[in-house]
Amino acid sequence: MFEFKLPSLGADMDEGKLLEWLVRPGDKVKKGQVVAIVDTSKAAVDVEIWQEGKVHELLAEPGTRMPVGTVMATLLEPGEAPPAKPARRKGAKAAPSAAVPAGEIPVAAAAPAQAAAPAAAGRLRVSPAARKRAEALGVDLAALSGSGPGGAVALDDVERAAATARPTAPPTAVAAVTPILAAERQVETRRAIAAAMSRSKREIPHYYLFEAVPMARAQDWLTGANEGRPITERLLMAVLQLKAVALALQKYPELNGFYRDGQFVAGQGIHLGVAISLRQGGLIAPALHDVDEKPLDALMRELTDLVRRTRAGSLRSSEMSDPTVTVTNLGEQGVEAVAGVIYPPQVALVGFGRIAPRPWVREDSGELCVMPAVTASLAADHRVSDGHRGALFLAELRELLQRPEEL
Repeated sequence: MFEFKLPSLGADMDEGKLLEWLVRPGDKVKKGQVVAIVDTSKAAVDVEIWQEGKVHELLAEPGTRMPVGTVMATLLEPGEAPPAKPARRKGAKAAPSAAVPAGEIPVAAAAPAQAAAPAAAGRLRVSPAARKRAEALGVDLAALSGSGPGGAVALDDVERAAATARPTAPPTAVAAVTPILAAERQVETRRAIAAAMSRSKREIPHYYLFEAVPMARAQDWLTGANEGRPITERLLMAVLQLKAVALALQKYPELNGFYRDGQFVAGQGIHLGVAISLRQGGLIAPALHDVDEKPLDALMRELTDLVRRTRAGSLRSSEMSDPTVTVTNLGEQGVEAVAGVIYPPQVALVGFGRIAPRPWVREDSGELCVMPAVTASLAADHRVSDGHRGALFLAELRELLQRPEEL
């Protein structure tokens, strides 16, 4: 028998609230299967399990808030027989739902753990954020047709239904609830970000490097590559930058991984956390997996899908916990350069500013010209790497962006 514990979905997560079980006792589960939906300080996340087995007992009830590492369920390994007298381990039970802070509106807090389970077999596909919003607005999810991936009901579907349908409660009641929910979410998000960033600046000895990268070749290549493509299939400059970062990390693996228990642990694969702004405020950086191994077209599709699901509140736990390096691009906001804060336990953050015309001296001819260029930056952990290696990484990144056809 093994224990399924609430996983950490980022350095800024100390606890989470179980919203829904998607399995019930007796169900067989496979690696990568989504078994629960958990609300973190930033988003509701589909939590996967990474061991095969059969659900034996659900120990946490929907609506329960619990710290990371709390045992949520027990499972039998393949071929293992259940104990004759199943008993709840002392201390394994999650914190009671009464621990939910005053003023928070619990999600199905009074329902027993197995009450929501029957919906797992043929449940309506609904993103976690849409489910919470529908409860707040009194929207009947069963009456909606989803526009999300695989026909799932997304946040926008709920908002449209609420705008056109007659409210089930007086407008004053709805107006009293939703601003409170939004304000609480914003406070929780800022508190989580503050904790993670304070820890980062307190524990990590940052060093910063900046490199001006000429982008004329990359822009020309991108223009040619997008000729004749439908708008929905065109490549963005961000995809070239992400691929170049991933390929540069192959040569400088000490920037790709984590600092844990006083030593560096290399990442298993190059999984780039992409900083994405949320509609309600704040940032979240879910992972694009194995970026160095994928062609640009595939990365563009995955990036588009990741942004859409992030803002619809439909992320998976592996996307939250897997990033080995974070990449942030603030060029669209008009920022010239980024001096980022490393997201612990990662050891590096790569930033890109805006691409803008600058006076430039051509290296081959010494000619003065105007060149589109971008400032690439590196924030790195001095416990793991030094400025010499960081500078070589940025030089490699610069050279890769001069050969966009090879990305």
